Amino acid sequence: MFTRINIVPRWIIFSLDLMCCAISLCFAYFIRFNFDAAQINSIELSRNLLFFAIINSIVFFSIKTYAGIIRYTSAQDSFRILFSIILTNTLFFVANLSLISFNKASLVSNVILIINGLCSFLLLITYRVMVKYFFMYIKNLKIDKQRVIIYGAGEVGIAAKRTLDHDAKVNMNLVAFIDDDERKRGKVIDGIKIYHASEIGNLILEEKIDNLLIATQNLPSEQKNKIVDFCLEHDIKVLTLPPVQSWINGQISSKQIQNIKIEDLLERELIIIHNDDITQQLRGKRVLVTGAAGSIGSEIVRQISVFHPQMIILNDQSETPLHELQLELKENNIVDNFHSFIGDVRDHTRMEVLFQTFKPHYVYHAAAYKHVPLMEHNPGEAVRTNVMGTKIIADLAVKYGVQKFVMISTDKAVNPTNVMGASKRVAEIYVQSLFNSFKKETTSYTNGLKHLNGNSSKVITRFITTRFGNVLGSSGSVIPRFKAQIQKGGPITVTHPEITRYFMTIPEACRLVLEAGSMGEGGEIYIFDMGKSVKIVELAKKMIRLSGLVPNQDIAIEYSGLRPGEKLYEELLNDLENTIPTHHEKIMIAKVREYDFTTIDKHIDELIKLSCDYKDRHVVIKMKEIVPEFKSNNSIYEELDKQTIIN
Repeated sequence: MFTRINIVPRWIIFSLDLMCCAISLCFAYFIRFNFDAAQINSIELSRNLLFFAIINSIVFFSIKTYAGIIRYTSAQDSFRILFSIILTNTLFFVANLSLISFNKASLVSNVILIINGLCSFLLLITYRVMVKYFFMYIKNLKIDKQRVIIYGAGEVGIAAKRTLDHDAKVNMNLVAFIDDDERKRGKVIDGIKIYHASEIGNLILEEKIDNLLIATQNLPSEQKNKIVDFCLEHDIKVLTLPPVQSWINGQISSKQIQNIKIEDLLERELIIIHNDDITQQLRGKRVLVTGAAGSIGSEIVRQISVFHPQMIILNDQSETPLHELQLELKENNIVDNFHSFIGDVRDHTRMEVLFQTFKPHYVYHAAAYKHVPLMEHNPGEAVRTNVMGTKIIADLAVKYGVQKFVMISTDKAVNPTNVMGASKRVAEIYVQSLFNSFKKETTSYTNGLKHLNGNSSKVITRFITTRFGNVLGSSGSVIPRFKAQIQKGGPITVTHPEITRYFMTIPEACRLVLEAGSMGEGGEIYIFDMGKSVKIVELAKKMIRLSGLVPNQDIAIEYSGLRPGEKLYEELLNDLENTIPTHHEKIMIAKVREYDFTTIDKHIDELIKLSCDYKDRHVVIKMKEIVPEFKSNNSIYEELDKQTIIN
């Protein structure tokens, strides 16, 4: 009933404030004269009540002390009231000084002014706090109230607590705070006790907690996962808040309190990159990003923008996503020195126009086909984009004197079992052997690149390759697919009960790409520390539980079988490779076999010709010749491996 009470009109609050001030002045007179009414001059009191009413009306109207909603009284309202009381009494104090200086009697005793100020502030605050706690008490009388604890007793946690208190639609009763800081143990915030993080298990069980709200951004990923796993085991819902920069007008809205997402649990510790080195290289330079409209390419653009390049050239063949990226960059003032260039990396003439027009200093090559089952059925297209497209961009980078060429590769290029991974491995081999060819030709690397004409630049293009696994949130990745299946009521389809994958967030992957690109001297294949591999079926179960459902009860899990070209687990190195550490603990250099450029160039030209003729079977045979470790799995091309063994 009380939750439906309308907000009281401002004139009523204004009148109540004036009434409190009048009562305060009368009480100040009684205190001043020791509660002896006979000593009080009723004419003086009446006159001063009128003066105080007029002055308080002007001050309250100017400062708008009556404008707040009483049930949501905050510290800001208290400061506003305090300021108005000080201002009113100061005006009377100045008036007294003026009258005394002209040998006139003062309006009111300074002792009464001081008492009145204290009493006025006390009354104005007290009735507001009483109304606030009355509504909080009525709100907490609900029988079906859910019990919640907040992890984090800092500013964010306090803001979350007040959001729960003030929003009548939030059916939660805060039981306790949890914090890692030992110094806060046992202390109280707004009547709520703070417990140490080590007590969370017992607290959750003893207090029969329904929800845990994580209100800190500094919780280590490993600890967060342990807490969430414990909560899920005991059917406790885990909630989270958005980053502070996402708050509405600096405040949390109850609508922003959401179930924790699986992406939050798969994230790892923040990666530190050497911004000074990257800034030194990219500042004032023209940077080309191919595949700029994709999930990786667009994030690279966002991260590059902070290093103040002269221009970022956004290249993609997909019109709508590129247009949306352009709007995002403009609307969010991320960068204003960019140019969108529609074009296919497989179109040599169009790409030549790009390089001839903008002459980029750096190239981040993210354009690629990446979906394994699709590419397994379309080998010609996989080669045309992933191999021929890379070759065109790499050759033009050399021709136009690009300083660094950073290629985005994949862990599927290691011991490939599918066409997509094999095509990326061929592309890796080409750019690495291309660099090695002219690195050996110290006098003029054009001798090693006879297929390129007109290159008089003395700049040696440094080719760098980066490998990493699946990225969270990328188009077509498993997590958005599982979310959609859960929303439909299931079932969730997993290809195999033992399949595992490495995961990395898009920003994390792109930070490592920039770092590797800055440290690379040419010819390296950098691999990233992907953390622990994740069992996909366990990932599916956790996502179901995070949705408040029970796996194989509310949402079924079905196994569809491995898709064409898919393997149970991904690798970052093949059997004949090992790694060299770098100064960055998350980045290593793969020691890989070197190939003769002349031989590889000839093989790749033959491969591209076959792909342009769409002779898919011959394309796969040629890729297996170039990449001997390419063994097809769950694919129509497995027979080619059997034939090789027989022969």
